Amino acid sequence: MNNDIWQETMVEEKVSYTLEIKGKFIIIENLPAKVCVETGERFFYLKLFHSFRR
Repeated sequence: MNNDIWQETMVEEKVSYTLEIKGKFIIIENLPAKVCVETGERFFYLKLFHSFRR
């Protein structure tokens, strides 16, 4: 059994996010998100993210 502990360091950053709507690409810049330093995975604030998806 492997007992390695994975450390994830989250930092607040402004990132870009790309949407495709009806075949057109929309780029949203300066969107606040939490970004994992180790993996680069981005987590968006749900309320803000849903306002762009409407």
